[in-house]
Amino acid sequence: MQNYKNTLNLPNTGFSMKANLKEKEPKRIEWWEKNRIYFKNLEKRKNGPVFILHDGPPYSNGHIHLGTALNKVLKDILVKYKSLKGYYAPYIPGWDNHGMPIEMEVMKQNKELKNLHERAEKLKDKGIKIKIREECRKFAGKWVNIQKEEFRRLGVLGEWDNPYLTMDRRYEARELEVLADFVEKGYVYRGFMPIHWCPRCRTTLAMAEIEYKDKESPSLWFRMEPVKGDFDALIWTTTPWTIISNVALAVHPDFDYVVVKTERGKFLLAEGLLEANTELLGWKNVEVVKKFKGGELEGLEFKHPFYDRISPIILADFVTLEDGTGIVHIAPGHGKEDFEVGREYNLPVISPVDESGRFTEEARPFTGLDTEEASNKVVEVLKENGKFVHLTKILHSYPHCWRCKGPLVFRATHQWFLSVGHKSLREKALEEIKKVGWHPEEGENRIYASVKERPDWVISRQRTWGVHIPSLRCKKCGHTILSPEVIRNLALKVKEESSDAWLKYDVKEFLPKDFKCPKCGSDEFDKDYDILDVWFDSGISYIVVSEERELKWPSDVYLEGSDQHRGWFNASLMLGAGQKGSAPYKVVITHGWVVDEQGRAMHKSLGNVIKPEEIISKYGADVLRLWISHSDYTEDVRLGPEILARIVDSYRKIRNTFRFMLGNLYDFDPEKDSVDFDDLFPQDKYILLRWEETKKKVDEFYSNYYFHKVYHTLFNFIVVDLSSFYLDILKDRLYTWGKNSTGRRAAQTVIYYVLKELLITMYPILSFTVEEAWENLPGSKEESVYLADWPSIHDKYINMELKKNFEILMKVRDVVLVAMEKARKEKRIIQDRLEAQLVIEACDEEVDKVLKKFENYLSEIFIVSQVKLDILVDVAHIEEDEFVRVGVRHAEGNKCQRCWIWHPGVGKNEKYPDLCPKCVEVMEDVSK
Repeated sequence: MQNYKNTLNLPNTGFSMKANLKEKEPKRIEWWEKNRIYFKNLEKRKNGPVFILHDGPPYSNGHIHLGTALNKVLKDILVKYKSLKGYYAPYIPGWDNHGMPIEMEVMKQNKELKNLHERAEKLKDKGIKIKIREECRKFAGKWVNIQKEEFRRLGVLGEWDNPYLTMDRRYEARELEVLADFVEKGYVYRGFMPIHWCPRCRTTLAMAEIEYKDKESPSLWFRMEPVKGDFDALIWTTTPWTIISNVALAVHPDFDYVVVKTERGKFLLAEGLLEANTELLGWKNVEVVKKFKGGELEGLEFKHPFYDRISPIILADFVTLEDGTGIVHIAPGHGKEDFEVGREYNLPVISPVDESGRFTEEARPFTGLDTEEASNKVVEVLKENGKFVHLTKILHSYPHCWRCKGPLVFRATHQWFLSVGHKSLREKALEEIKKVGWHPEEGENRIYASVKERPDWVISRQRTWGVHIPSLRCKKCGHTILSPEVIRNLALKVKEESSDAWLKYDVKEFLPKDFKCPKCGSDEFDKDYDILDVWFDSGISYIVVSEERELKWPSDVYLEGSDQHRGWFNASLMLGAGQKGSAPYKVVITHGWVVDEQGRAMHKSLGNVIKPEEIISKYGADVLRLWISHSDYTEDVRLGPEILARIVDSYRKIRNTFRFMLGNLYDFDPEKDSVDFDDLFPQDKYILLRWEETKKKVDEFYSNYYFHKVYHTLFNFIVVDLSSFYLDILKDRLYTWGKNSTGRRAAQTVIYYVLKELLITMYPILSFTVEEAWENLPGSKEESVYLADWPSIHDKYINMELKKNFEILMKVRDVVLVAMEKARKEKRIIQDRLEAQLVIEACDEEVDKVLKKFENYLSEIFIVSQVKLDILVDVAHIEEDEFVRVGVRHAEGNKCQRCWIWHPGVGKNEKYPDLCPKCVEVMEDVSK
């Protein structure tokens, strides 16, 4: 008996089974950069349609996390897909560099600088401010470089050596020019009103920087005596410290109010809340002695509980009957609604709280206390004055700072505001929202509500690190001026140097000729040093990038986390609509948060944090990219050990399929060895048909941003259509048929065609692995997959009759597999499937017709030695359904020692007595 192993066409490829991605991927990145693959791609597509995904700038103050990786890879997938489709799709990454978190971190790391900063604030020392800004710039630059390498390591291609930075002097200069335009058009004004203030960070916060969390607060009932009359007003509040600044009481004009006589005195409150208050305050004997409509109470005066101040009753629609007493105490210095209704009634605005959240001299005897301490003191004073009624605790949703996580206060200060009502900016923005495509669709409702409800934008911040708002203060009359000419003069200096220019140069450097105070005519000014809100910095990013890089307006896509409906999407929309007349984006895509396998947020305290570098160093970036592509990013994305293990397993299946396909193309030259479509076997044509259907779906899913559907469609094709069916049935044809036989070359033709197109369609997801496989693909091809073109649809491969026939054959195959399993369990009949002969009896005319039509191919399709179409008589292991009956028995003849197929012709050839006729023919060809 001869050993025929050396005569088989066994697979051979340089594409290894072991991925070893953590070592290969860095080399691939070097190769991409050395060969300028990204730029060659741009050059190739330069005459194609333009696609711009504008990168929302991450903050440069720490290592990237899984959420950042998710965001960047999703962007990379979309840009790579569009490039392969023929679009000119530059990807310009950017970073957000200014602002409080960087400044605070620099102070935290440098105690001496922190002390100098406090001194600078008191002495207005510009030199120290410049030193702080230098350190912030270094800190931000360091993290830009670190994050840049981390993003590159993910396989993200782009203009990494020429990103946009919000601290770049050209960017800062253009930002000032945009500010000047808004000032000139009348959008910007100086206002004194209550805003969310963080006493720890010592700055105002924008709407997007506020987080609402549960907080336990006092729940206080107190009384205020009337100036005239015989009943007290009963008031409830959860912020006792604001009573210090009380100037009025508000009732709803349409509610019914009653005066009730109790054992503790007479009280005025809303009738709709009488029962609840009676029970809560423990009143035993309650008698209604008077009744009013809220509107009748307007103008009634009450005495402040501990200051010599009168508080009139005013009318307000925001008063509710949900809780409290139906009478709201009004402190215009500490609340938005209070401030607005106070403006209607011309009420004074009292706000005796300083930058650190402590009460000033104006608030004696509460001077020096923070708001919590003051609340406790207020309760004591009320008790001393006999104005205290009741105190409990309440858990309610309260605004917190997104950086330090502490509670905020409402504090009236002078700030610069951008009016969203001016020139109907809000209405314009709402119109633009309707023109934009939102994915997922609910994003439209979220941003619409956010824009509709947003107040005027507080664009000033009381910090050091950022772009200065170059406002002037008249030395003579104290009037504050924000001049477009001054802003533009500063922009010229900033373009030459940096935004430190406002600190470095005398104010006269920036004044236009003959510039005077519009109020008093003086020409002597001091500078103010507020900086622009960082959301203004990032909100103009596409205005700057599109102008500087000569890109179209608007961009095609913004893609960020869903929290940006209140943040970057919102700021960009307002500034784009005000400056350019439209939204800066055509489509907005949002993704959820990364959570653990139980759906919990990742926190150090829970021990469930997974860092990107942990996955990359163990498995490689392509495994991380595969997890991202497999997840429905429109929801929160889960990750943990079990999910990661499944992803790793999926990666192995994909890689092994690539390897099998490449291994069987080692001697295939597409130019010389390809077989015409008409000469392919039916099963070859069927897999081409399935690939065309898959390709169509994949293209549709990519173009509609359903990347998880791309993954699942491709993975299903690889595992089910290729590995479990087509590649499985091909092994005999590939390994044992003649090297140049039509059957083998037909199989290789299909493998080559499908693999090449499969690699292109998977490149946006598995960039490293696909590039490695591409290098091992035979035939002429582009230098990189990124330089290839998206595969076309070939209608001639889509044969609906063939599809229908194979749907029937696959159903029969399902019955065959069950029958074979039964036969395998009883080993005396067959030990492996090539020992089997199938006897198939059709119970349906159409099935019978299809089986007869493909009779010559059934043994390959079912991977058995023989198939007979006959009536089942005395055949073991019968399995059936309504269409077909399948029997299994031992194959006829003997086993071929080369291909292991059983055949009656084995033993009939004298030279090769242990071979079947097919293998005899191959051996005779080999020996010629």
